[in-house]
Amino acid sequence: MCHIIHENGGQVYMDGANMNAQVGLTNPGTIGADLCHLNLHKTFAIPHGGGGPGVGPVCVAQHLVPFLPGHPVAFESDKNTVAAAPYGNAGVQQITYAYIRMMGVEGLTKATENAILNANYLAQRLQDSYGIVYRGANGRVGHELILECRQLKAVSGITESDIAKRLMDYGFHAPTLSFPVHGTLMIEPTECESLAELDRFVEALQQIHEEILEVSRGEYTLEDNVLVNAPHPEYVAVADEWNHAYPRSKAIYPLPFVAANKFWINVGRIDDAYGDRHLVSCLC
Repeated sequence: MCHIIHENGGQVYMDGANMNAQVGLTNPGTIGADLCHLNLHKTFAIPHGGGGPGVGPVCVAQHLVPFLPGHPVAFESDKNTVAAAPYGNAGVQQITYAYIRMMGVEGLTKATENAILNANYLAQRLQDSYGIVYRGANGRVGHELILECRQLKAVSGITESDIAKRLMDYGFHAPTLSFPVHGTLMIEPTECESLAELDRFVEALQQIHEEILEVSRGEYTLEDNVLVNAPHPEYVAVADEWNHAYPRSKAIYPLPFVAANKFWINVGRIDDAYGDRHLVSCLC
């Protein structure tokens, strides 16, 4: 792919998140990338939640060095400044530095191998229920996998957004929604999840798949089922009124492990991306 882009006069930008499958095994320069934002979240010990802190070096191939910005205080340069803090979030970088020093070459390589192994384990366990969008020549994935949800929507009307919200009832943060492929869920287990946690996640997604089939079979309507009404916060669970066709237990405790260690969602379903697309000014 890099070769084709270069042959046609293009430059290749590599998302730094892909380093989770490269550290110790290969690198952006070897595969032919021209530029990489080496974001420190995910691969280098910084939390990935909320998108991850926006910090990390922008690495370029030699031919792009003349285009890098400068800074009049941090280092001598006649180039223009693009950021007040040229080295980013110093506190975050210290954590990454310590992580790299403590892990060493062997530890970092092992982390990469575990991230790839975890993703392929999930892909193997979930392929029959959802299908996997992209695989390599050997039928494997990298450090992340993309679950196909469009065929389930076609037979049931349940969307990838419904699946993501239902996962919250099982105690899981929703995966990346409809990116990079519309109608899918992208899952990035990384290297740190245990086999027990991966199995728990698989059990939840397989149970959700069964819930989707219940809708497709007509056992529950598309307008009233555990998926389209998910997530179910605590105030809904304890309310005197329950006006759904399914029982409270099905909504709140869908599997035994959920009942044993329930994580309650604070709010129910809201308007998804509506607020992002319909800006409302207010005086607060």
